[in-house]
Amino acid sequence: MNSASLKIVAIAAALALTAGCGKKDPKEIPPPPAGSEGTTTGNDGTGQDVGTTVVPGSRADFLRTVGQGQDRIFFETDSYSVDDEDRRILDAQAAWLQANPNVRVTIEGHADERGTREYNLALGDRRANAAKNYLQSRGISPTRMNVISWGKERPEALGSDESAWAQNRRAVTVVPE
Repeated sequence: MNSASLKIVAIAAALALTAGCGKKDPKEIPPPPAGSEGTTTGNDGTGQDVGTTVVPGSRADFLRTVGQGQDRIFFETDSYSVDDEDRRILDAQAAWLQANPNVRVTIEGHADERGTREYNLALGDRRANAAKNYLQSRGISPTRMNVISWGKERPEALGSDESAWAQNRRAVTVVPE
């Protein structure tokens, strides 16, 4: 063997020996800093809750303030009309957006699987714009809101029944991470 081949074999052997070495997870996670305000609990993957700080203006703050699952409104089949329940949800979103004037959001429009791709993209766009227009009527600047239609491309629920379709006919207000 020549010296270049010997070096390559030595490097390969060293890499093979260190491949199994890795940093082990700590047995105990240290507690959150004392006096941290606005804490919620999250799961660390081991089934134990750990304290995490919710940053004002973040997605976690939005969901905590408006309520889990209140980042979306739902529509009837082939409709983009905002009903009383939708207005209540959008009013809570508008209040949060007014309290966080530097946050920009994206409003996603979705449709169920029925209909053509083009029809569902257009319907998703009308749904997203209906939510945007309502938020704008509540004093939120349209420059803070982007709309996008996913049509039937990103279903919330899989299935071909009314229950799944009802969950997929929605507009979702998304606050960036």
